Amino acid sequence: MIIRRGTENDMKAVLALIQELAVFEKEPEAVVVTKEDLIRDGFGSNPLFHTFVAELDGEIIGMALYYYRFSTWKGKTIHLEDLIVTEKSRGTGAGMALYSEIIKEGERENVRRIEWNVLNWNTPAIEFYEKSGAKVLSDWRVVHMDEQGIDDFLRGQKSKVESQKSKV
Repeated sequence: MIIRRGTENDMKAVLALIQELAVFEKEPEAVVVTKEDLIRDGFGSNPLFHTFVAELDGEIIGMALYYYRFSTWKGKTIHLEDLIVTEKSRGTGAGMALYSEIIKEGERENVRRIEWNVLNWNTPAIEFYEKSGAKVLSDWRVVHMDEQGIDDFLRGQKSKVESQKSKV
């Protein structure tokens, strides 16, 4: 097995892994990103993410997608967006190899924290992370706003501004 940095040519396989993860997480319709999005956003002059891939016998069987963040308390951090191994390749050591590579990348880049999310029902992953020395925080909640939420918020803000203007 080879663990290496992902390339533009790997993005078709990376997208297939993302789609497999969406099925596993019971949201197969949620993936809207395309191979072209991955190439544009991961390999331009200012890449938004980086990948490591696990390759076995010429086939990509896993990947880790990460990006750098900045913590006001810690400074430079890594956010591990996804670590995925194909279902048929689980148990081969690919997951641990990718996980180890992300941690090594954090050390190389002198980050002060590596963070990621895990679904509360994914008990095997939680146990794996805790065994590895990671802390699974139960007192923090993930917050996100989807496209509809963004639109609704901005529409609401625009209405408030227009309402205030009409009072003047």
